[in-house]
Amino acid sequence: MHHGTTTATQPPATTGRTGLWLVGARGSVATTATLGLAALAAGHAPPTGCVTAAEPFDRLALPAFDDLVVGGHDVAPTTVVKQAEALADAGMIPGHLLAGTRDALAAADAEVRPGHDPRHHQGSQQEAAETLAADLVAFRERHRLDRVVVIDVASTEPPLDPVPEHDDPELLRAALLDPDRAVLPASSVTAYAAVLAGCAYASFTPSAGMTVPVLTRWATEAGLPVAGRDGKTGQTWLRTVLAPAFAARGLRVLSWAGTNLLGGGDGATLADPVAARSKLTSKNRGLRDLTGTDVTPLHIDNVPDLGDVKVAWDHVHVEGFLGSRLTLQTTWSAHDSMLAAPMVLDLARLLALAHAAGLAGPVPELGYFFKDPWGSDVHGAAAQAVELADWAGRTADAVARRP
Repeated sequence: MHHGTTTATQPPATTGRTGLWLVGARGSVATTATLGLAALAAGHAPPTGCVTAAEPFDRLALPAFDDLVVGGHDVAPTTVVKQAEALADAGMIPGHLLAGTRDALAAADAEVRPGHDPRHHQGSQQEAAETLAADLVAFRERHRLDRVVVIDVASTEPPLDPVPEHDDPELLRAALLDPDRAVLPASSVTAYAAVLAGCAYASFTPSAGMTVPVLTRWATEAGLPVAGRDGKTGQTWLRTVLAPAFAARGLRVLSWAGTNLLGGGDGATLADPVAARSKLTSKNRGLRDLTGTDVTPLHIDNVPDLGDVKVAWDHVHVEGFLGSRLTLQTTWSAHDSMLAAPMVLDLARLLALAHAAGLAGPVPELGYFFKDPWGSDVHGAAAQAVELADWAGRTADAVARRP
């Protein structure tokens, strides 16, 4: 495995001050990431759960935690501070960390700008994207940042229905200028804004985002690295650890059934069967590829009193030697935002590295963080971890060699 060239006794150079622009900046995941970043930068907590804080990544020229500046878009009126207070009241965030980061949370909230809400927008989608892009450019200039990474952690949208404009640049340009048409979902308008502003981009949700082919093409042409989609935080991560292990033992998975119980904003959003369909598709795709079976039923149920706690059950039925049967049952329970937040910080640091290296388009090796990785058919967690470490080392070396 490539470990880079910086020694442990010599702190690595960094890729410079980086903006972390969170779409859905006042939601649970974004607030947890913002508070966690402030705690790490101030030395109030160790970076447990952050992949990039451990070997071999800690030897590489990534932005330091105190090099990251937070801003974002949101349509919600609740402030980041109020959201953090609610999470603390729910028992997710320790009170002393809230007290120690309150000023940083208020500063981040002051950088939040109104997001794109199709229900209230008047005008063309081009105008909407340009307004969002102007926010990004102003943020970069105001804080004298070397670059900005946009990460979408907003609520899940219904699946995208493709139209011809999504594959044709000229048709899409014309449609975006038409005030009477809306050919892109809100997440893709945001992704387009990132392209216009020259920002790296990641989609941590199953929403469409940059999956519109023309947007990916424009991002690539603009020299911008992108990654997605749908963060692989808990149940799916465990599945992609276990499924390759069954295959390595020569065992055949007959079925893999699962249930998710969740509350909070995610539970309310995914109570809509149309929105849930996006999530179920991304959660099942990798498992089907790893097991070679379509018998992978998965259900999502909204249990409001759970709040941010997610509970996941799995029942795995496996065929072994001479037709014998093996059954594995797992239960997973965790604060989902606590699983997601360190991954958001990791992505910000690694996409900053990719941008500094001049990479463009989907970065397959960042598929480690996603259920439905762009540009990659690799789903096994162990294989993805090796790919990520090797890629990061090579990319850091490339940055070091740039004039």
